[in-house]
Amino acid sequence: MARIVGVDLPTSKRVEIGLTYIYGIGRTRSLSILHRAGVDPAQKVKNLTDDEITHIRRIIEEEGAVEGDLRQEVATNIRHLIEIGSYRGFRHRRGLPARGQRTHTNARTRKGPRRGAVANKKRAMAKT
Repeated sequence: MARIVGVDLPTSKRVEIGLTYIYGIGRTRSLSILHRAGVDPAQKVKNLTDDEITHIRRIIEEEGAVEGDLRQEVATNIRHLIEIGSYRGFRHRRGLPARGQRTHTNARTRKGPRRGAVANKKRAMAKT
């Protein structure tokens, strides 16, 4: 099992896909890293040698923030937006979409499950 930047890569997947399990690495960055490391992207993670894993790990560390550092940086940026009172910070504070998406009918991922206000109202009226 390959462990890079504190993340266990899935052994049965291709290296190209396995690297995307690391926060901050997508398909394009994954292919770029593998090209620089000289590793075949179609190869399975379980078939990587220790030398290849070390080379990939070194390239990722050189490139910049991933995993914990990147998560911390994103959280700091959001906290800053909230503190300065920007519109985007307000949307983050309220748990609403921050990039101009429609919220009248959609945005269930950000807003959470629907509240049953109408159902509760009917029950309250039935009791009286």
